[in-house]
Amino acid sequence: MTETIINLETVNPIEFFGVNNGKLDILKKKFPLLKILSRGTQIKLSGAPEQIESAKEKIDLLIQYLERTGHVSENYFDQILGGDDTETVDHFVDKHPNDILVFGPNGKTVRARTANQKKMVSATDKNDILFAVGPAGTGKTYTAVALAVRALKNKLVKKIILTRPAVEAGESLGFLPGDLKEKIDPYLRPLYDALDDMIPADKLGYYMTTRVIEIAPLAYMRGRTLDNAFIILDEAQNSTDLQLKMFLTRIGANAKAIITGDLTQIDLPKNQRSGLYKAVNILKNIDGIAHIELDEEDVVRHRLVKAIIRAYEKDKVIESGAIEK
Repeated sequence: MTETIINLETVNPIEFFGVNNGKLDILKKKFPLLKILSRGTQIKLSGAPEQIESAKEKIDLLIQYLERTGHVSENYFDQILGGDDTETVDHFVDKHPNDILVFGPNGKTVRARTANQKKMVSATDKNDILFAVGPAGTGKTYTAVALAVRALKNKLVKKIILTRPAVEAGESLGFLPGDLKEKIDPYLRPLYDALDDMIPADKLGYYMTTRVIEIAPLAYMRGRTLDNAFIILDEAQNSTDLQLKMFLTRIGANAKAIITGDLTQIDLPKNQRSGLYKAVNILKNIDGIAHIELDEEDVVRHRLVKAIIRAYEKDKVIESGAIEK
């Protein structure tokens, strides 16, 4: 058995170990064959040399990240520990500031966090239309909004248009009080949340008032031609075939569009088929249209979301009779 001591003198040990050692527990679960002890500003690793070396590499990455940012959430902590491929690891200790998509309020930086999110960035740079399909929490919408804000700030487009089908996710909002905008806003809240992270409140208010940034239900796109714009259709799995075709044919000169969706969360009535199925299949081989599929490895929400997605996927297979319970 080998022992190694790692010093945390350059970072705040409380930030590294977490409240009630929450982050330390994540580290222990990642390396169950090691004995890991924390003592003040030190970590003591005991076990097989190859296991110690692997743990030390990941701890070094975490230290580098904390030295740059001063804080690491449990979610990021878990992702860094799980970053086995070079591209994922390089992201967290990124030495290339040009990879930042947007500088948000209070110095917040927004960038693609995973390999497939980085593919979204590359595909958008090279194509005018991108389909980004994957489960909840994989950063589809957030990355798409960041790309739109970047394009606006770089004066590549004159406006941003964000749209969603106004389809209820198992709940009824029809009897809520208020005018049409107040009834519809709950459907569009995730788009507002993403913008809040990327644009100061006063500037965002100005953009919304002057319609530089427009957020509207999908039905409001009918009859329009969208030139010099970055357009995002979010939750596209809840659009019908005709709605999605209508949206795609709105795209005008000097425009880019990202269509995001999760084909496992369709809220349309049972007698209606999602238009995203058809669009993804028939538009595969058209030059200028790209397709990116995200999966649970791209989940950037709470670390349990990844496990939840896998559990539901397993249950779906069980229900289909493909495997035995």
